[in-house]
Amino acid sequence: MIFPLFRRRTDTISALYGMIVAQARMPVFYRVHGVPDTVDGRFELILLHLFLVLRRLDQDAQGREIGQQVFDLFCRDMDQNLREMGIGDLKVPKEMRRIGEAYYGRANAYEAALVSGGPEGLRMAVGRNVFGTDKVDHGGDAALASYVSDAVRQLATQDTAAFDRGLVQFPDLV
Repeated sequence: MIFPLFRRRTDTISALYGMIVAQARMPVFYRVHGVPDTVDGRFELILLHLFLVLRRLDQDAQGREIGQQVFDLFCRDMDQNLREMGIGDLKVPKEMRRIGEAYYGRANAYEAALVSGGPEGLRMAVGRNVFGTDKVDHGGDAALASYVSDAVRQLATQDTAAFDRGLVQFPDLV
């Protein structure tokens, strides 16, 4: 009797994480906004979208539970990806620690920029983390910072029950 409930929860969490990854892989980020189409560039966008969803889910107890499960799946996915890339068993824990530190470092930087309320701080945080520089000549950092602000507002309007059904909606990309 409990196994169908467990399966439903696993499917929900997989759906949420899949939506995060799918959004991070949208070609417009790379073709229009100039995010480097590299392993690092894709990783940065996954971290950014993970942060956005977990930030929203952290607003209530049910959301925090869902968020923890999404983060756990992210960690399992990163572990599996490292192994598929040929990272040895002895090095995987060290790399996973680096990935965890990367997530929490970015999350703190993005949160601080959002709390400060100024678009310039968010643009700089996005530039440093996603583009690897404080100044992006093509304006991708400003466009991505604007997208992040839109995503925060849109995610705030989504109720936790939608997330519990495996649904998340990100803003449309231009």
